[in-house]
Amino acid sequence: MLLGSLLVLLLLGTAGTASAHAALESTDPADGSVLKSAPRTVTLTFSESVALLDDSFRVYDPDNRRVRTSSAHHAKDAGDTASVTLPAKLGTGTFTVAWRVVSADSHPVSGAFTFSIGKPSATTTPIATAPTEDPLTASLYDIARYFAYIAAALLIGTATFVALCRPPNPSVLNKPILMGWWTLLAATVVLLILRAPYEAGTGLATAFEPSAIPKTLTSRPGLALAARALLIAATAFFLLRLRGRERFGRVALGTGAVLAVGLALTWASAEHASAGIQVPVAMTSAVLHLLAMSVWLGGLTALLTVLYRAPDLDAAPVARFSRLAFASVTVLVVTGVYQSWRGLGSWNALTGTSYGRILLVKLGAVVLLLAVAGWSRQWTGRMVGADVRLRVPELVRAGAATGADGAVTVSTGAGAGDDGDGDGEGASNPGDGSQEQDRGDGSQNRYRGDDSQDRYRRGLRRSVLFEVGVGVVVLVITTLLTNTLPGRAAADAQQTATPAGIPAASVTIVPFRVGNAGGKVQITLDPGRVGLNSVEAVVYGPDGGFATVPELRLSFTLAAQKIGPLDADVKDEGGYWGTNSLNLPIAGTWTMKVTVRTTDVDQVSVSRQVRIVR
Repeated sequence: MLLGSLLVLLLLGTAGTASAHAALESTDPADGSVLKSAPRTVTLTFSESVALLDDSFRVYDPDNRRVRTSSAHHAKDAGDTASVTLPAKLGTGTFTVAWRVVSADSHPVSGAFTFSIGKPSATTTPIATAPTEDPLTASLYDIARYFAYIAAALLIGTATFVALCRPPNPSVLNKPILMGWWTLLAATVVLLILRAPYEAGTGLATAFEPSAIPKTLTSRPGLALAARALLIAATAFFLLRLRGRERFGRVALGTGAVLAVGLALTWASAEHASAGIQVPVAMTSAVLHLLAMSVWLGGLTALLTVLYRAPDLDAAPVARFSRLAFASVTVLVVTGVYQSWRGLGSWNALTGTSYGRILLVKLGAVVLLLAVAGWSRQWTGRMVGADVRLRVPELVRAGAATGADGAVTVSTGAGAGDDGDGDGEGASNPGDGSQEQDRGDGSQNRYRGDDSQDRYRRGLRRSVLFEVGVGVVVLVITTLLTNTLPGRAAADAQQTATPAGIPAASVTIVPFRVGNAGGKVQITLDPGRVGLNSVEAVVYGPDGGFATVPELRLSFTLAAQKIGPLDADVKDEGGYWGTNSLNLPIAGTWTMKVTVRTTDVDQVSVSRQVRIVR
């Protein structure tokens, strides 16, 4: 079971890097804008507060030379902004700005955009820089996060099972507790080491630079990881003090609860709950959600272990865990509904965003998990019922065999001094073979009860094993959700953020020929997505230089949806043709028709396919 869980985690951990959580809402200068004079600063505004890196901004001139800038800072001390000061003289042409910051929920965010001074450059120079996301670093960091979640659930849930459900032989759970503790410690150390290269998007070698760990410990995610490491050490001391105990007083239970809450806070303080709306309520909900998940799923693992390694387990611990699991599920449902509302923001985001679609998958898995939990509760009820039916007759018989002096003369059997065959002998004389006769009669019900209990234990083992498997899937999906931009942020943002090094617009080159003359039109749609787009069309002559034409027309048609033609209504802006009001309402492959008039009587129309995405 553990090997299967690890394989799932490894496969999902290497599936991709974490999605951005702080969405870029606006840039100044605006993406794709053409300015008459050079700006003095570049400022980005995000949907939540961000932390700045040493290399948060890289500005490149039209010749792909990096422009010397000031260090990055927050504009007007606003935590949701990032700004850099530019030199006084920049020249003309198209400049590219690549940026990278860390969102309040600990995830790095990167992107790129362009602006032009005077007029756009003839060609856009690609950003000549290293990849902004090292795949190995990002994958290892995500895998460590998955293991940390699994380990926390195993440690907290198993310890809670021992303390509150009181299994008859708690020593069989020492190994799961140790496994959870060591795995959580190892995952936390790995996360601390990888935090600096993960934020910077660099390779593993930079993790061992002298400044890496000190720099990590100045950030909120780094401080949360450091606090987690200290709490893990305190938990080890606490567990050693309680080793061997079968009962726990209020002080021990209270101390354990404080440590569990503290561990949960190290997640809540550095992820989704720490940014956005209603932060105090969200962090409280996140802590309760993580603890309830740990008590349920970790407790299930503990129950499964006890069922396999302690075959004489009676129904009492199982019944206690059943009540504890029901309370945990109630907390999970309440906090889960709140967190889903907070993350989505609207019903449209449920199907229109990655966060919403992953949430739907999680809801389906949770429904399956609840169904399996109901199956387990049925087996639990049967075990408890059989245990009651077994114990009541024994107690009655024991009471009937209690003499006037209070001494119990018979523990099992059909009656005092009766072996069940009506001769009044057997039970009162343990040395004459009557005990065997007793087993043949009075204890038959007990053995039949034991057979029933064994059957119920086997059924409960199967249902709990299935429940643990589905629970691991739910936990993995939950971890994926923490790596995904919340639907509310995606809806609020203007979707201007794109991965660094990738053009922030759709660029299409359309060659044309009129008579013996020819040329090409470079058409830029920014951002090239559904909704409002700006259009810039630059005409080049046969020699590759700028060309002037008396008229240029653009129209867009989506034949599959019978939309169009939509006239872009571009205007001559002096050096290029453009507009800021082209609205493309639906994603799909549009047909862009370009009509170029070179003289009063000569013109040509050329069509090209343009992909518009959401």
